[in-house]
Amino acid sequence: MAVVALACSSEGRSGTTDSVASTATDDTLRAAVITDTVANDSDDPAIWIDTVNPANSLILGTDKGDSTGGVYVFGLDGRIDTTRTRRPMLRPNNVDAITGLTVGGKMIDIAVAAERGRMALRVFQLPEMTPIDNGGIPVFDGDTTRAPMGVALYKRASDGAVFAIVGGKSGPTDGYLWQYRLEDAGNGSVRGTKVRAFGAFSGTKEIEAITVDQSLGYVFYSDETVGIRKYHADPVHPDAARELALFATTGFVQDHEGLAIYPTSDSTGFLIASDQQGQRIQLFRREGSAGKPHDHVSIATIPVSAKETDGLEVTAKALSPSFPEGALVMMSTDRTFHIFDWREVRKRLPQ
Repeated sequence: MAVVALACSSEGRSGTTDSVASTATDDTLRAAVITDTVANDSDDPAIWIDTVNPANSLILGTDKGDSTGGVYVFGLDGRIDTTRTRRPMLRPNNVDAITGLTVGGKMIDIAVAAERGRMALRVFQLPEMTPIDNGGIPVFDGDTTRAPMGVALYKRASDGAVFAIVGGKSGPTDGYLWQYRLEDAGNGSVRGTKVRAFGAFSGTKEIEAITVDQSLGYVFYSDETVGIRKYHADPVHPDAARELALFATTGFVQDHEGLAIYPTSDSTGFLIASDQQGQRIQLFRREGSAGKPHDHVSIATIPVSAKETDGLEVTAKALSPSFPEGALVMMSTDRTFHIFDWREVRKRLPQ
């Protein structure tokens, strides 16, 4: 099995698209499926791919209720899988998933969520969503002003080491993100060890949305209201401390939010960003421009049915006959997640 990591109507019925905003136009991207509602406040999704039977793949989505939150699990039909859903949790914000962490001599798939109320990362083995973290991995040395929000996972190609990159509610203008190596604790559980602090911050709002380009080895994150920043994901890269790009500094209504990468090859594709208050997504060339790999210019802006999206995730893997080219999943502020057929996104891209 493999993981691709990847936020309506008040009824929250699956398989419907009734809750398109009243301001929607004919160009608005409408969801193929809208999930059942969560209890409190939907925030961020991830996607787990079942490579044996992709139609059994799962959507994970956080509900950031302060004491009754959780990581919800949905089928591709949008219905809640109550046996795998993990709640209550204390304000979980973001979630990500990855394949290939070695625990107990076996390669497993994991989901990792940032649980603000515990100042910790929570680690679950997929697809059962079994907790394997001994109650949580502490982050930010217990500094509650930096309560964890964003999380993205990275697997280093050279040795298979797995890392969690974490952003908090606040932080310094340099070293805002902390990176932890995740590894077998020797008793069937996972521990995390801090390996670096990195990343510039404007100081204007916060950093929550983070994504990693696994094959090219870059991490992108949203400096809300300012732009999108880019660094090397490998903490021991010779240029690990150098900012490679700051882009998307204009053209957003207000907050730069969810980020995800849709690959069209090992080195090409699209970086997708949520233009939150604009109720739209913006797409950038993953590979940059000719001869300038860190020159990421917006190539498309697409209005969407999801409302004020915080978190989003995407996969290029075929999931089912309904999603033969993959799917884009976006949080919506009415406590749901919208699942879009990638073919409908592709129709709106420049040829």
